[in-house]
Amino acid sequence: MGTRGGGLYVGRRAAATGAALLLALLVALLALAALYGRCRQKAATQPLSPRAPGPAAPPPPAPAASSVRRLPRHLLPLHYDLELWPRLRPGQAGPFAFTGQVNITVRCLQDTDTAVLHSAGLRSRGVAAVRGPRSEPGAAVEVAGLRQEEAGEVAVLELRGRLRAGHRYVLQLGFQGRLEEDFDGLFLTRYTDRGQNRMLIASQMEPTYARRVYPCFDEPAMKATFNIRIRHDPSYVALSNMPAIDVSEVKDENGSLWTVTTFNTSLKMSTYLTAFVICDFDYVTKTERGNEIRIWARKEAVKNGYVDYALNITGPIFSFLEDILNVSYPLPKTDLVALPDFGAGGMENWGLMIFQEASLMNLPSDEFTSRKAMIALIVSHELGHQWFGNLVTMNWWNDLWLNEGLASYFEYLGATFVEPKLSLDKIFYAHVVQPVLREDSEIARSLSESEDKIKGSFSLMSLFDNITYSKGASITWMLSGFLTEKLFIRALTSYLKEFSFSNANQDDLWTHIQMVVDAQDEVQLPAPVKQIMDSWTCQNGFPVLTLNLTTGTIRQEQFFNKNNRKSTDSYNNTWIVPIAWMRNGSSQPLTWLDKSIKMFPEMQVSESEYDWILLNVNLSGYYRVNYDQLNLKRLAQLLENDPKAIPAVSRFQLIDDVFALADFGYVPIETALELTKYLAREDELFIWNVVLLNLIPDNLESTLKNHEVYPLLKKYLLKRMLPIYHYYAGFIRQNVDALEDDYFAQRGSCGLMASCSETVVVRHRSSTPNVVCISFILTVLTSPQECIWKNSWQQRAGWASKTVWTSHLNCMLSGGTTLSTKSPF
Repeated sequence: MGTRGGGLYVGRRAAATGAALLLALLVALLALAALYGRCRQKAATQPLSPRAPGPAAPPPPAPAASSVRRLPRHLLPLHYDLELWPRLRPGQAGPFAFTGQVNITVRCLQDTDTAVLHSAGLRSRGVAAVRGPRSEPGAAVEVAGLRQEEAGEVAVLELRGRLRAGHRYVLQLGFQGRLEEDFDGLFLTRYTDRGQNRMLIASQMEPTYARRVYPCFDEPAMKATFNIRIRHDPSYVALSNMPAIDVSEVKDENGSLWTVTTFNTSLKMSTYLTAFVICDFDYVTKTERGNEIRIWARKEAVKNGYVDYALNITGPIFSFLEDILNVSYPLPKTDLVALPDFGAGGMENWGLMIFQEASLMNLPSDEFTSRKAMIALIVSHELGHQWFGNLVTMNWWNDLWLNEGLASYFEYLGATFVEPKLSLDKIFYAHVVQPVLREDSEIARSLSESEDKIKGSFSLMSLFDNITYSKGASITWMLSGFLTEKLFIRALTSYLKEFSFSNANQDDLWTHIQMVVDAQDEVQLPAPVKQIMDSWTCQNGFPVLTLNLTTGTIRQEQFFNKNNRKSTDSYNNTWIVPIAWMRNGSSQPLTWLDKSIKMFPEMQVSESEYDWILLNVNLSGYYRVNYDQLNLKRLAQLLENDPKAIPAVSRFQLIDDVFALADFGYVPIETALELTKYLAREDELFIWNVVLLNLIPDNLESTLKNHEVYPLLKKYLLKRMLPIYHYYAGFIRQNVDALEDDYFAQRGSCGLMASCSETVVVRHRSSTPNVVCISFILTVLTSPQECIWKNSWQQRAGWASKTVWTSHLNCMLSGGTTLSTKSPF
């Protein structure tokens, strides 16, 4: 176990006693209420080593108004010879700069007297030249001038002659730039290792930062091969996408010695995947199927075994992806570098993946599944990109989801392969589907945008959001579900092989899926694949399906906030919806809703209270379900009598759907509360995650200060939370190790809130965060009201106003609801 930070720690033995547990829970959830609002965006991990003091990193430059300007298609890059020379010595004070030379072999596709390529924040160094045509040895085209257009982030070589279509030329440019500490392009970062202040250089090129490092054709479809050389201080090692093939020494004009590391020729790839690291790290290594895997980190971290777990899972995930996709990983080596400071959790550069340190490191003594799961998920995501993004790249950023959505889908398959005790469906729904459903209803953009929208002042960085990642993964999950995994993987293999070392758009993916569907007769679809899937990727939002059991009618509409709807708003989207459903506990054949409203006679029910329907079983589709009052009453009664009659994921979905429907004005809050009456019998912690997310209002402080609402909330929650608390407290008293493989006992909505606290840290062998969360609420609810809130916490608006909570909890406590006359108590 590493050095402990400040905060409260509960040991293994202390966790055996209920009193110590409650004390830990009280403190942890005090942090919950204060940090609820910002926790979901904040990383739930803490660095294993402090960053050395240093100058504050400057803010990243604002994107230029036309920073996504497309290049003319006169020239196509084929190959880069690139040399970089960062002028960094250990202990040097700065400022820091780098110089370089790039020679780009291009094919001319259309006669032109200018060569336009990307360049941002770089200054010209030396004389630019154009050699060729290559078919004429010694030939050249005179350069009249080199013009930098900072607004468009381009450099324009004006020529006295013309480049002729069908011929190859070499553009030769020298350049120089500044090494900043902003995590974009080529950057410098400071850290501490073994008590010594250190510096290193690394890169982050995605989406459009390669142009800040070297002049290039910085668009994803303009792939080329690269020969890379790096000059660096002899005390450092240089890494790039390919293995080093030569290390030599050279003296500069002052007689100072520098090392030159030369790398093998790369595969054909996009500029945003080029990568460089110059550091004095150590590494651990393994070989998997001829792929040399090295994980680089601070010397102290490597010595203490902090990256051993990441090393042990990387090879097996590689093999899993190779086997399932039936496409081999094409590189001979893979480096994973753990940076003490990095602007993202990880970056998938081909052959040189870069991670934030906390994303790769695990204490060898830490056997908790949650920490390992986080590392496995991040590593698996970046490994998935080796196929989806690196081998096959989207044509343009409007189809970024083909990279990020598919990698996010395989992230969970890979992680659960190496950590089989994780429940794939539960963790996918809790981490991916449920959060993005909450977000997608408020965002006015589709998963796949038209290329025309990605221009002008549009910020490409805004595409790197939960819509691209999580909605992309959710749509992929739904697609795999109605196709069957066998057909889906067969189509992906065909897609990958067709477009290897090239680019594709989403229509190319639909084409390959359609080819697979047409070649069999097991799965029949109601429409062409493109028509089905475009309804999900090219429209904003998602549908809510409303079921009427009396008529067997299902109606769809776009899910939106009716409380905030303006008269000018238009919500006319229609989706082609796959419906997995069950009746009275028996699964029924998949059916489809391909119009706004449709009757399904098989969904009409009898008068028996035991005749019920469940749609979107196991959250197989990306939509919400709104049941009529008859079915909701029957489902609520079923949950009270036998919760296990409904699958766990569907119980999760029922709770989340009904509270979202209440929040957005589709149903009254009584309807949502009715479905919580059974919770005293709910023992699935991942369901309690979504319960607490929905049931505890955002303005918790205000609610609990209120002398009318508090007693009602107290009585209502105590009745339902005590059983789950006693259940897990018993586990801890008997054997805390029994929870080490229970991911949702360690993490989840409440666990994430607790881990976001800057003053409370719950570590290995301590009470698990979800039990912490539940127990805190119990402690609060059993304490005198006037003793709880001595400090002022940040106020936040929420749907649970005084009026709503007072009237409806009073109704529930008195035994009256809009759905049932039976008292919940």
